[in-house]
Amino acid sequence: MSIYPSLEDLKVDQLCKAQLHLESQYLPSYGATSAQTAVSYPSAPLYPSIDNPSPLPYPVTPQTNPTYSISSNVYPSLADYMGLELSPAVIAANMPEYAGTVAIQPPREMSRLEGGMVAPISNLTQGLQKAQVNHGIRELILCKDEKGKVGVRVAAINKGIFVCLVMKNSPAAMAGLRFGDQILQVNGQVVAAYTKDQVHDLFKKSSVNGISVIVRDRPFERTVTLHKDSVGQLGFQFKNGEIFRLVKDSSAARNGILTEHNLLEVDGQNVVGLKDKEIVTLIEKAPSVVTVTVIPSFVYNHMMKKMAGNLVKEAMDHSVPTL
Repeated sequence: MSIYPSLEDLKVDQLCKAQLHLESQYLPSYGATSAQTAVSYPSAPLYPSIDNPSPLPYPVTPQTNPTYSISSNVYPSLADYMGLELSPAVIAANMPEYAGTVAIQPPREMSRLEGGMVAPISNLTQGLQKAQVNHGIRELILCKDEKGKVGVRVAAINKGIFVCLVMKNSPAAMAGLRFGDQILQVNGQVVAAYTKDQVHDLFKKSSVNGISVIVRDRPFERTVTLHKDSVGQLGFQFKNGEIFRLVKDSSAARNGILTEHNLLEVDGQNVVGLKDKEIVTLIEKAPSVVTVTVIPSFVYNHMMKKMAGNLVKEAMDHSVPTL
């Protein structure tokens, strides 16, 4: 099965394949040529992780990661995120739309050699490329700017190091580091139980280029590719960043946007902390194809509560460094 960034892409892909099939019946030689020379489009991202390939990336049982020497007693996978228990029972009670999906295997990605058109509308948009979600553990290579900064602010929460701010257009932002990501290693050194100052020191001592940072993605985040209608609307309403209403038969409704989810990014740009008017302006200025990243409000509210409490504490200590 092919993976499509949006329903619109699937429909166009089906039409193109049907047309090629029809041509191959009546014009065999032309059809063969078309099939051989068909442009191959990139598919939407799969969901890789080091230990587990399921769509909800982290198994709910603790396990050890020998590749990165991350032990389960420090990072108990999805079962614990910033102290939030994410067991099957908690998921079913608070996020029923995700219940029972942890063990589902992702569909097979279409090989480029098959010549299949996967995303004929969305594939070339920068927003889709920036907002791809791997749902797993990623290694990023950062550098420092002219001030010796990578452009990220971290918080130490429940023995883990989490990203609480990524500066716009910073090396961290360009490398793909995101709000809510958990930093597991810096230059091969596991940062479990580190303080923010210790992590700051690791970055400070790092060379200007080639800084290796291994992170695990925010749990339950999803990217959805939407298409504006004739009046430039995507088909959902939100307040304080939380989606509360969908327009019938809109792109948002067709492509699986859900209420009780908070916006994290628009075309790969972080919108956490922005006012609703600013987010609306960002969407209005976006091209006709827009990729939004969302997360269940249950998880989002917990993240914000933990982040806010940590930042208030640091502000009282007069120590809120940007790395």
